[in-house]
Amino acid sequence: MHQISFATAEQQSKKRVTRREKFLAEMEQVVPWARLIAAIEPHYPAGKRGRPPIGLERMLRLYLVQQWYSLADEALEDAVSDSAAIRNFVGIDLGREEAPDATTVLKFRRLLETNALTERMFLEINTHLSERGLMMHEGTMVDATIINAPSSTKNKEGRRDSEMHQTKKRNQWYFGLKAHIGADAHSGLVHSLHVTAANESDVAHTHELLHGQESDVFADAGYVGVQKRDEITLAQQAGRINPDVKWSVATGRAKLKGMAEGSLKELTQALERVKAQIRARVEHPFHVVKNLFKHKKARFKGLAKNGVQMFSLFALANLVIAKRQLMVLQARG
Repeated sequence: MHQISFATAEQQSKKRVTRREKFLAEMEQVVPWARLIAAIEPHYPAGKRGRPPIGLERMLRLYLVQQWYSLADEALEDAVSDSAAIRNFVGIDLGREEAPDATTVLKFRRLLETNALTERMFLEINTHLSERGLMMHEGTMVDATIINAPSSTKNKEGRRDSEMHQTKKRNQWYFGLKAHIGADAHSGLVHSLHVTAANESDVAHTHELLHGQESDVFADAGYVGVQKRDEITLAQQAGRINPDVKWSVATGRAKLKGMAEGSLKELTQALERVKAQIRARVEHPFHVVKNLFKHKKARFKGLAKNGVQMFSLFALANLVIAKRQLMVLQARG
């Protein structure tokens, strides 16, 4: 135990709890710290030579704050200095020590990238959720969203990112990458993720989003004909996908509009509404990543680095979606 500074004591005595403090307090409870630290620790410097490393848990907390608030390395350094809520969450008292600088944050992020540790974090968090009965594995919803990338050529190279591509959606052009997800039909939690350029077809990557145990797959009209694709057939023959899986794919608007008026059309429309209500859950992870975490534009060049970050973002989105159930389970003991 050490004596706290006057600034920390003053902050702790205030009555009003800010939204940031409330969110970080909730995340403190639901993040499986022991699992994540155990996954990263074998790759973290032991400090036998050179400057002693900063504690792993502190660096992990900084990294999570960076993802939650969409902060660049320098902006994270400033945020730690400016925000008492972030300092309390990370465990830094500026009266006794300095905050880790942007270079230290960069090196930790590169450590995660080099060793594919964000994908490991994604798997560990999903295992944590599955053990608590929050992933049922009976049905999967598949969908994709576009993450914009800078389209300007006013840079040193005079060109756009060669790994990003443009695509047209509803009469509007987008340039960037596409995040394909497979989500649990019961809870809406993401269990599979694949990142491609924006011009890649949604349906072409369906086989990479299924875990093989589902009995039902739900998809929008962009996945029409998915059950007939060669990669799906080969995966079923190899036993990676359930051969008896039921494909619930939305009927195209043009086809539905062209049906003759009558009871058959009314019944089809009612069925489409039910399927749409089920599929609506798949939009929740996109909402969390884009609107709550403010990640609407790719931060890095190339698909590899952005893909690494996507695993972090959707893993943390799962915790946000499931936080109420997790907190209730913790309260029960």
